[in-house]
Amino acid sequence: MSDLRPSPLAPPGSTAGAMPGRVLVIGSGYLAGHIAARLTGLGVETVLSSRSAPVLPESRGMRWARVDVTSRPQVAALMEAIQPDAVVAVHGPSDITWCEAHPEEAYATHHGGARNIAAALDGRPVLLVSTDNVFPGEAESHGESAQTSPANAYGRAKLAAERELLATSCALVLRVSLVYGWEDRGPRPNFLTSVARSLMRGERLRIPDDHWNTPVLVADVAAWTAALMRSGRTGTLHLGGPRRIGRVDWARHIARQLGADPALIVPTPRAGTAYACRPRNACLHSEVAAQLPELRRHRPVDVLEATHALTF
Repeated sequence: MSDLRPSPLAPPGSTAGAMPGRVLVIGSGYLAGHIAARLTGLGVETVLSSRSAPVLPESRGMRWARVDVTSRPQVAALMEAIQPDAVVAVHGPSDITWCEAHPEEAYATHHGGARNIAAALDGRPVLLVSTDNVFPGEAESHGESAQTSPANAYGRAKLAAERELLATSCALVLRVSLVYGWEDRGPRPNFLTSVARSLMRGERLRIPDDHWNTPVLVADVAAWTAALMRSGRTGTLHLGGPRRIGRVDWARHIARQLGADPALIVPTPRAGTAYACRPRNACLHSEVAAQLPELRRHRPVDVLEATHALTF
């Protein structure tokens, strides 16, 4: 079933140019922690909130408040207690395979959480970090004007969350492609970290040979989020890395950087693996980002260059 086209990106609002004094980041995982650290480094009073206390190094020492985002009273009480000037929503499970196996729970957290956030905003701006999985993956890449048709349960839940927040007219949806970076302590490492760890142990890896991404460095997502918080824009924007790459080619590049045997990477079809529910092309590009002055200093880095520069 086809879906409506996304909300177009609106010009800066009346608050453009002013960084919010206090930002509530709903979520405390890898990406939320990096976003909070970026905002804190810019002098923003930042509060993380989630069901469980953050454990990653990026979140160390930051103020944190407990909340179950599926509870409307808890979200309302959190907003009243923190009194943020703006909100960043990075809530809900991001394990696509888990979401496919638990679609109702994934939908309740992403969509239900967004509905509760929307109800408590009271006109505050909100930035929702969303996903490339809202697209079917038939095209090699998807711009903001592309028709949405989610590839899986995760994409359906995130698209529903987008619509809840966009309906407030206070929201900017930032869809991002596969996020990566060195993550040595997280409970569910991203692709780069998990491949590097396995290769360092000399393990063979079955990697899909029919799955492409435009990977984006976690620091770039954090930089765009901070820059856009200052802009006051609403609507939908895409962030993908500048290179479209298959998982096998990327994994072999990681192997070469580590001095590991690239033959440890075993090309495998998505079908029958944990990647079966993912779209063939989980790739994004932006039709408008190059024209936005607030992003001119934040060009996403090439995944191969970033992988080469990372210290394992």
